[in-house]
Amino acid sequence: MANIGRPPCDEGVVRASRASAPCTLASAPWVLAATIIGSAMAFIDGTITNVALPQIQERLGASAVDAQWIVEAYTLFLAALILVGGSLGDHYGRRRIFLLGVGIFTVASVACALALTPGQLIAARAVQGVGGALLVPGSLAIIGASFREENRGKAIGTWSGFSGITTAIGPVLGGYLVDNVSWRAAFLLNVPLAISVIFIALRHVPESRDQPLQRPLRWRRRWDRGTLRRLPAPLEGVAASATQDPARTAQRGRDRRRGYAPHRARPGPRRVAPGGLR
Repeated sequence: MANIGRPPCDEGVVRASRASAPCTLASAPWVLAATIIGSAMAFIDGTITNVALPQIQERLGASAVDAQWIVEAYTLFLAALILVGGSLGDHYGRRRIFLLGVGIFTVASVACALALTPGQLIAARAVQGVGGALLVPGSLAIIGASFREENRGKAIGTWSGFSGITTAIGPVLGGYLVDNVSWRAAFLLNVPLAISVIFIALRHVPESRDQPLQRPLRWRRRWDRGTLRRLPAPLEGVAASATQDPARTAQRGRDRRRGYAPHRARPGPRRVAPGGLR
């Protein structure tokens, strides 16, 4: 009964983004390939490390606390910065930030493979999390910007399906590499994947970003004269600057400090009735 209807987020994901840089029909499979392989790097690495962890502890002499940080350092930075990575892609270019994430992730993977101490491995895993936070949201954002609404649902479904497959392949592939090669090979696996992603993305993936606002938003608050009169003299210029001319506001502040208020009616000479004199 729980699976009768579609999940409420599916239609929102498909319709939320706009195809700001639609790709050609010939480039569509390559766009999917680049995004799937890029996100697969992050997903595989999250599961392959768990399989290689016993051998890592044995070879590097890592304690139980070190082993926990080897796993959690990557997850911590990935979860903490994933929204930042998506925002950077929207502002500075989705393909650019995606490729930057792939580059950071690859360099960190090589550092993981060359680590000689648990501390070095933990630091490299944290940098891997930073790279993953840039490439994972960028992959889905590229699909949203490259495919039109009528094809976007199928593209997102394909990306999700292959991402799940690569996540399931991670433990099997990690166990094979650990048993037959080394635990370091599990991290070096990302190097050929990254090279293929960079080549495909530069050749077939169009650049896209959100358009800036044509006119910046302005906030104003209206002050009546009664409100300005009740304010102290130093604050009157600050309050009135939001709605009045700066030169006029500055002159009014100087007048108030001298005891002269041009906006108030100045008292005239006192008039006395003829019969009032004694």
